[in-house]
Amino acid sequence: MLELKNVSFAYDKTEVVKDISFSVNQGEYIAIIGESGCGKSTLLEIIYGLLHIDKGSVFYNDEKLLGPNYYLVPGEPFMKYLSQDFDLMPFTSAAENIGKFLPNRFPKEKKERTAELLEVVDMVDFAHVKVKNLSGGQKQRVALARVLAKEPELLLLDEPFSHIDNFRKNNLRRKLFNYLREKNITCIVATHDSTDALSFADKILVMKEGKLVAENPPKILYNTPPSKYVASFFGDVNEIKLDKISKSTSKKTILLYPQDIKIDASSKYKAIVKQAYFMEGIYLIEVIFDDQILFLQHDKYIDSNKTVGIHFSTEIIKLRSN
Repeated sequence: MLELKNVSFAYDKTEVVKDISFSVNQGEYIAIIGESGCGKSTLLEIIYGLLHIDKGSVFYNDEKLLGPNYYLVPGEPFMKYLSQDFDLMPFTSAAENIGKFLPNRFPKEKKERTAELLEVVDMVDFAHVKVKNLSGGQKQRVALARVLAKEPELLLLDEPFSHIDNFRKNNLRRKLFNYLREKNITCIVATHDSTDALSFADKILVMKEGKLVAENPPKILYNTPPSKYVASFFGDVNEIKLDKISKSTSKKTILLYPQDIKIDASSKYKAIVKQAYFMEGIYLIEVIFDDQILFLQHDKYIDSNKTVGIHFSTEIIKLRSN
């Protein structure tokens, strides 16, 4: 088990990671999300042992990790860390990059292991192509395979799919995370992409300005986000006063995703359509409701300036107002 206790870190006296504590069990997949500059990448570098911390502690299986000030070579042997710069050998092939750290004294096993990992990252057809001739996304896939070569106990990934085309990304995610679960490899991913988190993570950590502001399984965090900042990582979000959309007299606000608001001609709540945007088989409808811009989903295009009735999910209102 990995455990962080009250970890803080500063660059030039500017604290970028602030009093963070959490634990990860063996085989779990944890997603760390947050805006750029919130400290996600720094946190991964601390865990791996590239940065020395003056406050707090990092433990792995109850053994304290001492950090780079105590080791000649930074990093921990049971971990692998994939940063955003890949660090590949450009003048050797994809297969040679993956097999670089595998022992040459077992050539058959090395060849089989390399082939297995090329399959995991969907790079079989490019096995013998030099890295310098690969695209950014292909290089990222080779880098992913390479950090898996020695089958680490703990894998740290920083924006692992950022250079990969959307049409290939979903399949690669499924193959990679299914592989990690099969091998019981613990994985921590720093990402901007909510799909990395919602579809695969056991737990999501949300960071803001160096602090951990939310921690929960994906379904709980999505259904009951503690703030608009957290909800915004899962798409568009509306923040509306309760007394505007229910019988409540409370001046508190509630968070509603576009799918929580429906078109309903019989509704007493009326809005004026401002714009409609086609999105993956549905329309995102931008409306003006009580002098406020809202976003809702609908299965058909609606003309601008049309007045429509809108219905707010009473079930969701009850869930998020408690």
